[in-house]
Amino acid sequence: MKIGAHYLGNGHCEFSVWAPNAEAVAIKIVSPQERIFPMQRHEAEGYWHIKADDIQPGTLYYYQLNNGESRPDPASYLQPLGVHGPSQVIDPSFTWNDSNWSGVSLESMIIYELHVGTFTKEGTFEAIIPRLKDLRELGVNAIEIMPIAQFPGDETTDGCAYRNWGYDGVYPFAVQNSYGSPEELKRLVDACHQEGMAVVLDVVYNHFGPEGNYMSHFGPYFTETYRTPWGSAINFDNAYSHDVRHYFIENALYWLRDYHIDGLRLDAIHAIYDFGAKHFLEELAENVISLREQQGRKIYLIAESDLNDPRVVRPPELGGYGIDAQWSDDFHHALHSLLTGDNIGYYEDFGKCEHLAKAYQQTFVYDWKYSAHRRRFHGSSTGDRPLTQFVACIQNHDQIGNQLLGERLSQLVSFEALKLAAGAVILSPYIPLLFMGEEYGEEAPFTYFVSHSDPDLIKAVRQGRKQEFAAFHYAGEPPDPESSQTFLKCKLNWEKRKEGKHQILWSFYQNLIQLRHIIPSLVKRERQNLEAGFLEDEKIVWWRRWSEDNQILCFMNFNKSKVTFTPTISGNNWKNILDSADQKWQGSGSELPEQISDRQQLTMQSQSFALYEVS
Repeated sequence: MKIGAHYLGNGHCEFSVWAPNAEAVAIKIVSPQERIFPMQRHEAEGYWHIKADDIQPGTLYYYQLNNGESRPDPASYLQPLGVHGPSQVIDPSFTWNDSNWSGVSLESMIIYELHVGTFTKEGTFEAIIPRLKDLRELGVNAIEIMPIAQFPGDETTDGCAYRNWGYDGVYPFAVQNSYGSPEELKRLVDACHQEGMAVVLDVVYNHFGPEGNYMSHFGPYFTETYRTPWGSAINFDNAYSHDVRHYFIENALYWLRDYHIDGLRLDAIHAIYDFGAKHFLEELAENVISLREQQGRKIYLIAESDLNDPRVVRPPELGGYGIDAQWSDDFHHALHSLLTGDNIGYYEDFGKCEHLAKAYQQTFVYDWKYSAHRRRFHGSSTGDRPLTQFVACIQNHDQIGNQLLGERLSQLVSFEALKLAAGAVILSPYIPLLFMGEEYGEEAPFTYFVSHSDPDLIKAVRQGRKQEFAAFHYAGEPPDPESSQTFLKCKLNWEKRKEGKHQILWSFYQNLIQLRHIIPSLVKRERQNLEAGFLEDEKIVWWRRWSEDNQILCFMNFNKSKVTFTPTISGNNWKNILDSADQKWQGSGSELPEQISDRQQLTMQSQSFALYEVS
């Protein structure tokens, strides 16, 4: 059963909504001319349906429930007046120019995460398009857009309406109106495909935002059996759950099919509670695979999960859900703690070179290992899963936002450490993800910001944010999430990418991405072709990768001082191909030899890394 308002052309429109407990449902047209159309119920499913005439794109409507309250469409495609206003009928037609587009393979992706509202001064879909060539020149071939489902906000005169990270969305089908129209989003996707870039959309299937959330007025979308950090859990396994699951599966297919989106990043799947025989994620993956086969192009699901559970990415025949890839928090935490010295919150489980070496070799550091932070054993081994099923990063929206002042890595570590971080991520065997501005050392913060209209909700958000940081033992208070200044300070300083050290770092990232694609040992990303180790006292992490007659060896020095050590190296004639300490990259100058052999004493500059190759 289709849901939402489907414009058929020539003034014809079909409306369908799931409201199993309603006694009567009607379409209430509020513009351009007020009218009411009673809907008919399909008794077996609890869906209400009508095909109405003289309905043109732009028509504003509500659903009227039980001849009383009027509410926006749960499957609204556009909310031009915000989360409390009427829904709008849209014309889905669009002239695409990507008929030859087949997508980007998952294992070759370089993902660039961005927030539409702060990526450009304008904060729109259209404003992103002129920057695509710069990203492509850098080597990015996939952008990941933070959630765009309609979230709350008030009209303002300072250009700061609708400030939100996007995880407070309440209309999963509706394109955020302050970012642009559905057609403008399609133009962005089309432009990305013309540049050879895939588009991944961040979607939230674990909760709805608190303001404008009228879902329970229509049906049992929630269950009290489980609780999430955001309140009642979504009903994926209780009575009526098959229709709730249908709602979210239709949402996923809507973005992938109608907007030509290439992949979905599934937010916090550990908060999707489903103890049925077939997990919602498995059913979702089945439907996406079917669409992939129908359309003959590459379409992927990428999960965010803190469970360290490889079942997420195992195929169903091995007892898994069949998701294509998942984020690896352990890689981030291990790398971040070595670079910054952070040891509070979840970072207390990390901080040793041993942890990062294990993250390279075995993906999850905690693979049924005792976690002091969690006070229990955590995770499971990924030994049977390809390395290319995991996404690694040193910065993303959450990890920056979890800093008290939203400090990026550029505000926490030295320029040398930024280059070291770049090498650790880009040259890893995992799918690298960059957060917007990382590539040139952006210094603007990325703090949490919202624009609610309910004073009590605003107060609760402020208090909750303070309590969250208190749990991390931070001294001081975070910026006010409701303030427009908090939002404005997060805008990128895009022009810096071609200035001074920012330009050097940008070129460094570009060079690393090129190496990732052309050196055979870096192209081959298989567990059996990788080994990693460490020297804890010296704070050295090393790894070696190979492919037939090509080998790559990397030394990473996380010590803030120069270090001399004697590695054990197999083979001879290792030639230096990159050293982050070189003056070319505004380093202090490398002390490493051009060629090395076994048991040769080496001296590395502080917080630097070097690559050697045998071919």
